[in-house]
Amino acid sequence: MAQRPFQQVDVFTDTPYFGNPLGVVLDGSGLNTEAMQRFTDWTNLSECTFLLPPTDEGRAAGADYRVRIFCPGRELPFAGHPTLGSCHAWLQAGGQARAQTHVVQECGVGLVRIRRGAATREAAQRGGELLAFAAPPLRRSGPLEEADVELIARGLGLARDDITAHAWCDNGPAWRGVMLRSAEQVLAVRPDAQVLAGLEIGLVGPHPAGSDTAFEVRAFFPGNQALTEDPVTGSLNAAVAQWLMGAGIAPARYVAAQGKAMARAGRVHVERDADGTIWIGGASVTCIEGQVSL
Repeated sequence: MAQRPFQQVDVFTDTPYFGNPLGVVLDGSGLNTEAMQRFTDWTNLSECTFLLPPTDEGRAAGADYRVRIFCPGRELPFAGHPTLGSCHAWLQAGGQARAQTHVVQECGVGLVRIRRGAATREAAQRGGELLAFAAPPLRRSGPLEEADVELIARGLGLARDDITAHAWCDNGPAWRGVMLRSAEQVLAVRPDAQVLAGLEIGLVGPHPAGSDTAFEVRAFFPGNQALTEDPVTGSLNAAVAQWLMGAGIAPARYVAAQGKAMARAGRVHVERDADGTIWIGGASVTCIEGQVSL
């Protein structure tokens, strides 16, 4: 075993312990897939990443680093909060990007461009900055089948009329997006794991006009034995933004809140630029830094 630099990063927050945690091994050289998976499973985190030099092909195409992303039980080709957290950790550890305005990450889906932006005041005090990735294209969109909507309403303990809009938000995870009447209603939901077994559900509801955040978001997905809630979810927010902006429900720039139901305070910054690209961003903060034996 070797001593390898390690960070545990909180993503989509500028305040430690209020976002979505991620383990980052900053030097994954020489580790095989089995070792990476075993370490990820041991941490009990939703994801761990392992940073590596770019492949020759990736370097020629402009990659600054390569990352392998694992969740319990399997490797992922791409995920939102691991992308932002890995980039943050790489920069904090002294990584130097070729461009001043962005970082290029190589991962299972290919090259991912991560935009660098101005930091929030709190993030700046901790040496961080806002990072954002371009929302991947939806693999499936359009309204859900009515039978699905009725099932989801029953599983959420709601009347069918409480769901004011719905859509497929499939960008890898097969999110079924449903909009409720208010953020307050979203936060009050207590899902029935048996009714919703096997479904990936994204809830969204508007905050009152003039609030610091435009929408409250919650994400539920099948866990090992029951329905699991994710603190802050990059993939869901990316898909929801495409749905809501396309339907004229959301403005071209807004901030979504996620995690309050789990005593977190995640903030997801969403922006559609002039060419139509939707960027999903947030602050990150390093909570643990040291060495791991791998």
